[in-house]
Amino acid sequence: MDKSAIRTQVERLWDDSIVGELTEYIRIPNKSVAFDRDWKAHGHMDRVVARFENWARRQSIRGMKLEVVQLEGRTPLLFMDIPGDSNDCVLLYGHMDKQPEMTGWREGLGPWNPVREGDRLYGRGSADDGYAMFACVGAIASLQANSVKHARCVVIIEACEESGSFDLPHYIAHLAPRIGQPTLCIALDSGCGNYEQLWLTTSLRGLSGGKLQVDVLTEGVHSGDAGGVAPDSFRIVRQLLSRIEDEATGKVIGEEFYATIPDARLKQAAATAAVLGDDISTKFPFVEGARAVSNDPAELILNRAWRPALSIIGADGLPTTSNAGNVLRPGTALSLSLRLPPTVDAKVAGQKLKSILEKDPPYGCKVTFQSNWGASGWNAPELSPWLERSLDAASNDYFGKPTAYMGEGGTIPFMGTLGERFPQSQFLITGVLGPHANAHGPNEFLHIPTAKKVTCCVAKVIADHFTRTNA
Repeated sequence: MDKSAIRTQVERLWDDSIVGELTEYIRIPNKSVAFDRDWKAHGHMDRVVARFENWARRQSIRGMKLEVVQLEGRTPLLFMDIPGDSNDCVLLYGHMDKQPEMTGWREGLGPWNPVREGDRLYGRGSADDGYAMFACVGAIASLQANSVKHARCVVIIEACEESGSFDLPHYIAHLAPRIGQPTLCIALDSGCGNYEQLWLTTSLRGLSGGKLQVDVLTEGVHSGDAGGVAPDSFRIVRQLLSRIEDEATGKVIGEEFYATIPDARLKQAAATAAVLGDDISTKFPFVEGARAVSNDPAELILNRAWRPALSIIGADGLPTTSNAGNVLRPGTALSLSLRLPPTVDAKVAGQKLKSILEKDPPYGCKVTFQSNWGASGWNAPELSPWLERSLDAASNDYFGKPTAYMGEGGTIPFMGTLGERFPQSQFLITGVLGPHANAHGPNEFLHIPTAKKVTCCVAKVIADHFTRTNA
């Protein structure tokens, strides 16, 4: 494979077409179904599907069969079947739905307002994960344009990932006869530790979350009258949270939420710490004087990849501070997000979480925990020698440095599904969400040079996948 020819082809496609398409994609507020229950009526997802479909059909891909698959009552899915030079199969994955707006965008930026500043394209969904479809198709197109052989490729772009991919298993079952048995799965929905090399995701955490509701009174009452008589619902919430987290250290309580960290992952964490150093924590926008929970980069890497962590991501029943009267509120509700180690069963963890929180409610008040999302994590199988060599070659060819390895703290539910269905498959999980890219938060951006290089790397790996048995 002529690496220079592939680079030229990919960069031209990105500059002439993909960046413009992503700019228009950012403008569309196609929030995932969990954040837009009326998504079908609003039509934003259908607009994205139409744009993605039209762009893909305009590319010079030989024999491609493209279909928008729509099961009754479910979000749409873009399915492409691209014939190759062998009956082996490569499965490529991405998603098109987005996280909600989030506050805090700096002046001049906004979730649906695409802004190009140098190498960065700002806007919601640019890096998570709108670029993936274009990178997948672009990689295959670059191979075909340069007469490089590849196996049959199946591209799946879903529209439910940010809601937990609850529609996807139904589509995988529906499409199973058409997908076949891929021996290589590629997903471009992950992160990178820096923008200087290719990063392979070796594991993904699971997730268990839901709504914790504490009710003490049937209506709010004067705090001067009831304070000291009726317990405050927020204090009870604090008590309950202390059952599952040590507030002094942030350590999650309960052995059910932990897993043994494999020796290989411990070694990879140490190696990655040597590459990233303090960048593992300094990439986050701490206020002046604030710091990470540890000074040891290796421990921080293990914390975000292989240990549980609790986040409070929402609240009900709390007035804004500017509109808070002296009232003892009737209740408090919090939205909890508990990240889980890759090998912990999310369903079992969710049941345990519910049991811990609802048992023996303080003062006999009403405590309920409604589990409303969950997904088990994923731990990558051992790399085949051919793939390890291919990844290093690709990273050196297009980044000038060898591949780096790191577990990610986020969740891609599809990976667990794929791992179970295709246990003999090899996996290339990577992405462009590097320092300050801030997926889900304000000021999300796509680092365009990295996206181009990742596209080239994907092309290289697909080509090497073919030659591993057909040379």
